[in-house]
Amino acid sequence: MRTSLLLLVAAGVLPSPAVGQEADGARGTEHLPTSWPQPITQLTPPTSAPAVDTLSAEVAQAVVAGTCMRCHNPRRVSGGMSLETFEAASAADNAVIAERMVRKLRAGMMPPVGVRRPTPDSLRTLAAVLESRLDAAWEASPNPGRRTFQRLNRAEYSRSIYDLLDLDIDAGDYLPLDTKSANFDNIADVQLLSPTLMDGYLRAASEISRLAIGDPEVTPSEATFRVSRWTSQAEHVEGTPYGSRGGVAVDHNFPADGEYVFRASFHHETTGALFGNGKGALHTTDEPERIEISIDGERVALLDIDRWMHVSDPDGVNLRTEPVFIEAGPHRVAAAFIRTFEGPSQDLMSPHDWSIASTSITDAYGFTTLPHLRDLAVTGPFAPAGMSSTPSRERVFSCRPSAPNDEASCAEAILSRLGTRAYRRPLTDDNLAALMTLYRAGADAGGFEEGIRLALEGILASPHFVFRFEERPAREADGVYALDDYDLASRLSFFLWATGPDDELLAAAAEGRLSDPVALDAQVRRMLGDPRAEALATRFAGQWFRLQDLEGMNPDVRLYPDFDQQLKEAMHRETELLFHTIVQEDRSLLELLTADYTFVNERLARHYGIPGVTGTDFRRVEISEPERRGVLGHGSILTLTSHASRTSPVLRGKWVMEVLLGTPPPPPPPDVSDLEATPEAEEGRLLTVRERLEMHRASPACRSCHRVIDPIGLALEYFDGTGARRIKDSGMPIDAQGELYDGTPVTSAADLRAALLARPVPLVRAFTENLLAYALGRRVEYYDMPTVRSIARQAAEQDHRMSAFILGVVNSPAFRLKGTEAVVDDMEGESQGSQED
Repeated sequence: MRTSLLLLVAAGVLPSPAVGQEADGARGTEHLPTSWPQPITQLTPPTSAPAVDTLSAEVAQAVVAGTCMRCHNPRRVSGGMSLETFEAASAADNAVIAERMVRKLRAGMMPPVGVRRPTPDSLRTLAAVLESRLDAAWEASPNPGRRTFQRLNRAEYSRSIYDLLDLDIDAGDYLPLDTKSANFDNIADVQLLSPTLMDGYLRAASEISRLAIGDPEVTPSEATFRVSRWTSQAEHVEGTPYGSRGGVAVDHNFPADGEYVFRASFHHETTGALFGNGKGALHTTDEPERIEISIDGERVALLDIDRWMHVSDPDGVNLRTEPVFIEAGPHRVAAAFIRTFEGPSQDLMSPHDWSIASTSITDAYGFTTLPHLRDLAVTGPFAPAGMSSTPSRERVFSCRPSAPNDEASCAEAILSRLGTRAYRRPLTDDNLAALMTLYRAGADAGGFEEGIRLALEGILASPHFVFRFEERPAREADGVYALDDYDLASRLSFFLWATGPDDELLAAAAEGRLSDPVALDAQVRRMLGDPRAEALATRFAGQWFRLQDLEGMNPDVRLYPDFDQQLKEAMHRETELLFHTIVQEDRSLLELLTADYTFVNERLARHYGIPGVTGTDFRRVEISEPERRGVLGHGSILTLTSHASRTSPVLRGKWVMEVLLGTPPPPPPPDVSDLEATPEAEEGRLLTVRERLEMHRASPACRSCHRVIDPIGLALEYFDGTGARRIKDSGMPIDAQGELYDGTPVTSAADLRAALLARPVPLVRAFTENLLAYALGRRVEYYDMPTVRSIARQAAEQDHRMSAFILGVVNSPAFRLKGTEAVVDDMEGESQGSQED
């Protein structure tokens, strides 16, 4: 069938991009704050840079000649840049270099540490002159930029399928990992196509259409859900029945009514014996450990665990249930151990939460060890017995033919509705005709439902669903054109929800209301009040903060035996909830650093030493400790910027410079050894991280960069490699004293926070730049920086409220307009030519 589908696409039977198109790449508003700013009613940046007089331009040029030229001259060419012919008053003629200068000046990183610096007023004047000239040139000739077509990445594909079919799928089962650029996985020009990727989309269309409609003739298959070895199974796992411990709970789509078999596999020792069978185990011959299998909270099997199981047994360390009849559709499947013990830990050596820290100590005296689930498998269906009603079938079959003559009209109604939502615009006559061709082919072979299923497969395989094409108007003015309302609706929905437009947004587009800035702002407010707007936290903020790096972090079990998967997940969720709250309550962006509250569950609260929090639910708590405030005190950030066995001031300083300030340090020279090459001890005493850093940066090749990076990271040394508070490192008191690149002394995370807030411009612009890149689906170029500055200035006038940034991006020319390839290339060529001159 997939081969036939490919032929249909190639032959043009399936919808393909129309001629003239450019291949570019439930809650209402009652919960929103009432103090949102007034809608922005113009496309050009509303706040221009302050004008500068002739005297300021002369002062700026004097700084360039007297200070910058010392390093950036034809002989030294520091940073690969010479300013010999650079004129501050003509900064727009060399915009790329001018923007690099503005970024460094606003962050206070130029002139570098150790170089005699002009007065702060002179440096600010230079930055202001450059910005004024760059912004004026942009306003005289606006360039909104362009991007190639976009395709749905994994997250967008999964969310779009759920919105369309009420079916929760993991796109990772079908699609390869997404390529990231500029921090994000939705950047158009790195979303390359390959035969493997196209095969993944086609395979997904085939399998998902069968899951949605149902397949009573489906053959048995096995789905396996693995439990991370770092998951603690001593406590209750969310989603499993109360009174249980450990295990796993997953949502699984059962393809048809029928019998299914569940297999539970357990961790074993290096010798092959069941982990948790030794002297420290809690079970006995009379009271064995038991594991319960439940569906939607109802027990369907209870299995006794044989403590003598071994990998050499015929079925290894596995237990299987008898066949269980289950109706088709999504169900919550849980496998959890029956809790048989409550009370103090029996561990005599070191009571820790993660009792599978090492499978080689299971027999050791003084350790409590329990059986641990390794994975849960669902196999079936055996003897399929038809299809029960499922949420997906109810979503698809909005009508049912009462007679054979009604089948075609009912199919047209179903496919028109699904196709419009999937293609994110109304179907053309050709679109509908192609889908009806598929329907008739399927109906002739297997009846009405098979016809709908094959047409649905065509919808999901269509370029109009998989790709986000933006139509170019027949007539263009000056190489720049406004997106039509449907394309604007898609940009908006993928920005705020990471999925396609809903019916209300499509209706607004159909009526042409999105071209009205007031109506567009109203839609933004409505969409931010929808639960799907949490995508700004889970998708945008998660990638901006690089929280995905946390998943690969597993601190050394011998140094941090209490660090488990649940703690890692709680850290990740804490940071998402803080960002989501700031957006939903329309708070200041700067609260990301200053928030005197956070969100914890019992596991994370225990790690932070916060009393009075029980259970797995997250709750908002006040923070009394100044060091813990904001993201600089979040365990997620502190852990992902550490090594497995120690903290890393270099990684922490680099994270602050790259993520918060937007000024990444240069890469280290290729012939310089890393910190691990320094000795760990001296004269029988373990060295602290600070002492090893001082030895490392004794090399002249390392000193220049480390003088900038290290003081930032050392200010966070009062947190260990898992974000827990500490006062010593290697037995010695923490020494966090340092001096930032601009001369500001810092001794703690609170000092670092204050120093960053004293210079908020780079913080605000770095956030704006990332938000704009995520919203546009392309990298922010030098010609976008006037837009970034305009949005940041406008937000500053509104106390840096999140709404000002979001509305500023949506109403920017870069979001609502698009330039042709020739216009963008010409502008880049002019800048390149000025550099060469």
